[in-house]
Amino acid sequence: MTKNNNGILSGVYAGLTNTYSYLASQYPNGLSLENLTEARTKVENTGLLNQTFASYLQNNFASIDNDGDGIITADEMNNLSNRISAQGLTKAELTQLYASGASGLSESTMSKILEHFDEMDTNHDGKITSAEISAYDINCSRMEVEDEFNNRRAADMSVFYGDSSAASDTYSLLSYKYKSKTN
Repeated sequence: MTKNNNGILSGVYAGLTNTYSYLASQYPNGLSLENLTEARTKVENTGLLNQTFASYLQNNFASIDNDGDGIITADEMNNLSNRISAQGLTKAELTQLYASGASGLSESTMSKILEHFDEMDTNHDGKITSAEISAYDINCSRMEVEDEFNNRRAADMSVFYGDSSAASDTYSLLSYKYKSKTN
């Protein structure tokens, strides 16, 4: 399904961290909701501020501001990043990031992740981690190989008995199994 499944959560982590760092450099006394709103509207931030991640910070401000003092500190941002790395993201968080364009993944990949979210969430905690996404991908790949193997049929009996017109270095299943040790 995804070729870059580990990039999903690490991309979110990096995007949020970089956006916070940029904003924190503009507001050394702390990043308040008012500062965040102001920064998103500043013309000089156009092209420098990732609006997608800034929007996520703004929309989830209360849950990120753990102590409720109205400021997102570096420690609180670090807690968010650690939580995302360790515990993963909920379907609602992934949907919000996807809707705002933050995932960095193709539309089809992200829609497949959202579609199969419950299957990926093997511990049923309501969140998926990079490990769960990887395990799902591996399991899907294994199932594809098994299906291909189980559905493979010989076109003719030459696969089993061999083809008399084939070169001498080709073996059928029987000739390979009973190949003499002197050859």
